[in-house]
Amino acid sequence: MIVEAIEASLGSTFDSLPEAAAAGRPLYRGKVRDVVRGAETLLLVASDRISAFDRVISTVPYKGEILSRVSAWWFKRCADILPTHLLPGGSPEELPGTGRATLVRRADMIPIEVVVRGFLTGSAWRDYSAGRPISGIELPPGLARNEKFPVPVVTPSTKEEGAHDRPLSRSEIVGEGLASRALWDHIERSAVALFRRGQETVARSGLILVDTKYEFGLVDGRLVLADEIHSPDSSRYWWADSYERLFLAGADQRELDKEPFRRWLSDRGFRGEGRIPEVPDQVRVDTSLRYIQAYEAITGESFEPRGGDPQAETAALERIVRERLR
Repeated sequence: MIVEAIEASLGSTFDSLPEAAAAGRPLYRGKVRDVVRGAETLLLVASDRISAFDRVISTVPYKGEILSRVSAWWFKRCADILPTHLLPGGSPEELPGTGRATLVRRADMIPIEVVVRGFLTGSAWRDYSAGRPISGIELPPGLARNEKFPVPVVTPSTKEEGAHDRPLSRSEIVGEGLASRALWDHIERSAVALFRRGQETVARSGLILVDTKYEFGLVDGRLVLADEIHSPDSSRYWWADSYERLFLAGADQRELDKEPFRRWLSDRGFRGEGRIPEVPDQVRVDTSLRYIQAYEAITGESFEPRGGDPQAETAALERIVRERLR
């Protein structure tokens, strides 16, 4: 039945928040999220856009709602480690008429993406196999693809609008004034603690949290966790029951994230440059199913959409802007 619902939604995904729904407030559009800015608060609206290789590619039914609800689920389970930017009553479950919106405090964002890695895979493996350090970290020789690190490795990078991320070492972060040594120590400790909490939590569901990215900001001088956390967009997940067998065989792991979509693009010669391939409906359906599977595996809950059609959601979002945004 969920496949039929996804297919019926292919022509009516939530592509973006219309300018009029911002009710005169500043509206910023990222690759996936639209952000309505108030003086003290922000409304984050996760669209159904899917990006890869720093390009917006297509839309995927229910994607935005899943990202918002998964992040809110994790915020509650990690608030004892670090405060979050989530406002009371501002989670997707608490905002009426939509499941894709989050109301948060404005924070002075730290311009660093903090990637924590538990395994040697992805871009870290590509750098390592080419003999390059990973964010200034020299790993020992003889490691294999998808091998587990003894302890999580923190690999920060720049977060620059309109530019590719640049790996950063600890000394570069401090030397370039992106964060003081004390602040970076706090960020690094918090990121590792959040990652360990994530790994421990999903292990109970038979998953491995492989790597993830975090973003941090300051509210009244206090460090907070912002943006999203442990979502299928910001994280890599593998199934635990097949990890050892596939690792020993040197085979690809069973994934539960958007990596198969990126691979579909790569197989067609697209890695961010040139014309974007047209994405068939079946690929969009399969990708939506993967996001739903990730939601259910991570949270242990069945996914029941909260949002309606795009017009109804837009009206609900405009009401939230007018009544709740400060």
